[in-house]
Amino acid sequence: MNNRHDKILFWGCFIALITTSYAFISRMILCGGQFKADFGLDNVVAGELQGAGIWSFGVSIIIFSLFIDRIGYKVAMIYSFVSYLAYTGMAIAAYSCIHGVTGDALVAGQKHGYQLLYWGSIILGLGNGTVEAYANPIVSTMFNTDKVKWLNRLHAGWPAGLVMGGLCTIALANNADWRINLGLILIPAVTFFLLLIGQQFPKSEREQAGVSYLAMLKELGVFGAFVGFGLVFAQLGQVFGWSQTVSWILTGLVVLAFTAITKSFGRLLLAFLIIIMMPQATTELGTNGWITALMEDPMKAAGYNSAWVLVYTSAIMLVLRFCAGPLAHKFSPVGLLATCSALAGLGILALSHTAHAGTGTIFAAATLFGIGITFFWPTILGLTSEQCPRGGALTLNAMGGIGMLAVGILGAPFLGYMQETSTTQQLQAANPALYQQVTMKQNYLLGAYQAVDPAKSAAVTDAKSQADLQAATTAGKFSALGKMAMFPAFTFACYLALFLYFKSKGGYRPVQLAAKNE
Repeated sequence: MNNRHDKILFWGCFIALITTSYAFISRMILCGGQFKADFGLDNVVAGELQGAGIWSFGVSIIIFSLFIDRIGYKVAMIYSFVSYLAYTGMAIAAYSCIHGVTGDALVAGQKHGYQLLYWGSIILGLGNGTVEAYANPIVSTMFNTDKVKWLNRLHAGWPAGLVMGGLCTIALANNADWRINLGLILIPAVTFFLLLIGQQFPKSEREQAGVSYLAMLKELGVFGAFVGFGLVFAQLGQVFGWSQTVSWILTGLVVLAFTAITKSFGRLLLAFLIIIMMPQATTELGTNGWITALMEDPMKAAGYNSAWVLVYTSAIMLVLRFCAGPLAHKFSPVGLLATCSALAGLGILALSHTAHAGTGTIFAAATLFGIGITFFWPTILGLTSEQCPRGGALTLNAMGGIGMLAVGILGAPFLGYMQETSTTQQLQAANPALYQQVTMKQNYLLGAYQAVDPAKSAAVTDAKSQADLQAATTAGKFSALGKMAMFPAFTFACYLALFLYFKSKGGYRPVQLAAKNE
């Protein structure tokens, strides 16, 4: 970063990522708390609201990556800024639907307000994904000889936004008007817009090397298109109410088109990384997004706001991501990712046993988890860009998009499903009569489940029943968290295999593009 122009571009993209993560975490915290109470949501519906801002994130990354080189990074940047303005306005309108009303008017207001939040979250997610779609290729192009280092530094903006979001949540903990918390998103949004609007954006590394658009599509290939667009259509089917058969047909059409145009399965290494990315993203985003809610009871018992756990783990990520360069050179990106998977798994297991622990134990477990997930996202993006540079913005951003979609479609609702299932199973064993009284049947993407009805549980007045319900809820939360360790265990095994593969080839080396036409 040797000139003023590159510095402005980098820090503008950095602040744009702060905006995305502040928007992400402020929604996640509110979905686990005030949104649930104000709009009468159970854990799975709250998870679906969380997912609305995540899967749309993934959709826009993939879709924009197909033509972002054609429209230019500046147009994408302007679009992302407008999406933040739209989301803020819709969230304020949702608050107005439930403020100062009671009875039937409140029920109607909750329904309408939820729809505003849901669709506003989708618009927000589309804007967030667009930030990733332009920021990643800009930075990988400007620093194409040290991508892992600089993508980690860029993505230090993500935990920086999480820290800001956590601190704002703590500062506004006693303020029921959550419009203030959400409205603060406009501060970084306006800042990155003013920094970037007057700058000249570079052409992508792929374009500078003369690699054709067709060659980029071949790098992703049929497998990447199958996974990416399969996830896209599965989620859109949920939103618009079409059947899974329609989703499979649409996915099949895209796959046939990719087959006819590219005649390529795609890079085998990229296919392997796509498989890894889905559980890895769920480990980082799905688990991290629920930590504040999961730690709420033990932190409250100790007299602290549970958001301090998120602030703490995010601060660890913020600092360490600026130190990624030396670690990646010492261990290689693959070795670094394998180590992080092991630490994340151990951290999740440790956190799952802190239901009745002191704050020292909670923060020790959170430290282990925070270190574990620190390098996940930017390092697998850097690994993808270094090993598949001919894929340009498409393969780089498709990796992030697939990760986001996997979390939004499966990860967040699945963790909510595990919480509800674990809670109802605990309750059924401890108090069968109460189980029959307060549960209801619900459905989500992967099938039916029994959930605790918020209205019925609020009507429970018997002291023993209240205690049984609280105990089952707490046990269910932490049991579900422990089960999430299966995801980093899987990624650890995959990275170990990849490490041995590169070792057999003489060690890890980035692929360099030749500056000539195909």
